[in-house]
Formats: sequence, structure tokens, C-alpha cells
Amino acid sequence: MRRRPSRTTGRRGALLGASAAVACVTLTACAGGPDDGYAAVGPPRPPSATTARPTAGVTLVPLDPPKSPRAKGTSAGETPAEGTSATGPSKDAGSGPGGTRSPAPSSPLATAPTATTPAALTWSTPTRAPTAHRRCEAVTLAFHNSGGTAVRSGSVTFGTHIIGALGIDWATIDSTERLPVPIAPGAREKKTWTVCVDAWRVPLGTHVETRDVSVTWR
Repeated sequence: MRRRPSRTTGRRGALLGASAAVACVTLTACAGGPDDGYAAVGPPRPPSATTARPTAGVTLVPLDPPKSPRAKGTSAGETPAEGTSATGPSKDAGSGPGGTRSPAPSSPLATAPTATTPAALTWSTPTRAPTAHRRCEAVTLAFHNSGGTAVRSGSVTFGTHIIGALGIDWATIDSTERLPVPIAPGAREKKTWTVCVDAWRVPLGTHVETRDVSVTWR
């Protein structure tokens, strides 16, 4: 028995037919031979060749180009010199307010006070002169302080010899006097003392000679 092709009728059939027509129109040509019919849909819409333009009140601002990652002040392939930072100044150079260079810290040796040397006193050979009394002499000494500290105290001891008529040295008598202090560093001082011994130590025919000098100071 031969089956008859069924036909879709009604609303469902109309919808199926419209869908087929839309599919055919969307394509450039429906499948078929050269003699089959086709539906022209016109040329395809060309892609947009230009970028969208801003509307009124909008301004386009170009973006900055990307910055090079290398350090400022060096060319391509060049590394900063040893002892300098990427921006050029020395790595140990500092700057204070206003861009001025800060002073380098002073060395402890430079700020330490200079040590002063102690007093150093020297004196001359005694100069003797006679006086009105045989048992006394005028003795003069010159002093020089070559140290870095003043002489503030001290004494000088004279050794007076008793000389007989024949030139014999019978005895030596010591006497002590005070130094002419203070004697400043580098200063020179001169002083004359009258040095005497007891009268009974110098009988007739003898005299005195002050030859020996010793000095202590501080």
C-alpha cells in the first residue's frame, strides 16, 4: 500500500515554512542546482573601518608611552658606575635641607682636645756678685719654661762653698729659696737672690762661692 506524504497544516505548518524561508534568506544561496531559485539578501555589511568618534563634550587624550625600565642617567646597556646610585650622585653623599650637602661627621680624633705637655724648666749657670758682707753673695739665675704647662710652684737650692785663704774648700752650705712663679709656657724669667751663710762659718781669710744650684718645680 502506498503511503501518501503527509502535509503539516494549520498554524504549525505556517511556522515551519517561515523558518525555512528565513534560513534560506540568511544564506547567500540555498542549496540546489544552477536552475534552482535563490533569494538575494544584498551585500554583507562591511566591517567598521574607523574607530568610534566621541560625542559632543568628550575629548580624547593620548596615553603616555611606556617608560623604559632602565635607570635614569644611563644609556641602553650601560650600568651605573661603582660607588654611584642610579641617579648619578655618590652613594655616600648626603644632602641637607634646601639641597645643600650635609657636612660629613667629624672624626673623634679631630674633635678631641689637644693634650698639653707638662712644664719643662731649665736654668742658667749662676752669676755671682760680691756684697758688703763676706758671708753673702748676689746670685742671679735665668729660667726658661719650654713645656706646655706653666710652672706654678718650686724651689731652688744653692750650694755655697767656704773657701780658705789657700783655696781649700772647707765646706758646702745649702740654702733654699722660692722660684719666681708662675712661669708661663715658653716664658723666660730672671731673678737675683742674696745668698748668705752664718758669720761664724766664714772666719778671717776665707770667703764664700755659690757654685751649685738644684731646682725642683711642678
